[in-house]
Amino acid sequence: MAEYSKILIVGVNNVGSKQFQDIRIALRNKAVVLMGKNTMMRKIIEEFVEENGGEHPISNMEHLVVGPIGFIFTNADLGEIRDVIQDHRVPAMARAGQVAESDVIVPPGPTGCDPGQTAWFQALNVPTKISKGQIEIVSELRLIQAGETVGPSEAGLLQKLDIKPFTYGLVLQSVYDNGAVFDAKVLDITPELLQQKFFQAVRKLASVSLVAGYPTLASLPHSIGNAIRQLIAIGVTAGFTFEQMGDWSKHVTTPAAATTEEEA
Repeated sequence: MAEYSKILIVGVNNVGSKQFQDIRIALRNKAVVLMGKNTMMRKIIEEFVEENGGEHPISNMEHLVVGPIGFIFTNADLGEIRDVIQDHRVPAMARAGQVAESDVIVPPGPTGCDPGQTAWFQALNVPTKISKGQIEIVSELRLIQAGETVGPSEAGLLQKLDIKPFTYGLVLQSVYDNGAVFDAKVLDITPELLQQKFFQAVRKLASVSLVAGYPTLASLPHSIGNAIRQLIAIGVTAGFTFEQMGDWSKHVTTPAAATTEEEA
């Protein structure tokens, strides 16, 4: 445990042994996947903290050891490890009683079912018609919404249509990185997103500074630009030319010129 500076806590619901094996192979030489009983993992964390003087940041992970979870130990880039985990999610049939992780939409088209099963589709309010000796779904149907519990009828329909709406795999829950513990959603923050948020903050700061009349580094370029434009407008109106005007004068229409054009 001491040789790794980063740990991912992952949920392992509905993950099969073959899927685990594929993930371990993909993470070979990059990370180590560790599974075990929660009581044993808590005990190991407690003993590790005691061996390190009774205080260690890894103790903050103990309350996260709840439910079916596992650990991924690594010193590699966390984004790279997350990508490997996402690449090994597998499609799966909907099962009665599970919570839908996303909306399930049934597309229109032939179902391959004989007309004798029409009543079964009507019970689920599926718009159908008989075409070429089989049942055909007329329009797109939102069968299940994200967060809802899948019922037996919905699960049966999806199985009959051979639709696998969900995916199973390791689910990132929390991250331990050099003593700090944070939600796995932080890994979704990319350098491009940080840059975008920074520029948005700078623009807002510049706007507030300009309105308040208080100069800052963010508003200074805008203040100088506004001042130059005002000087150019005054210079053109007065018929005075200075070096900074350049060719801008031809883009500025003086009141006198505008009047002459209207008269013409």
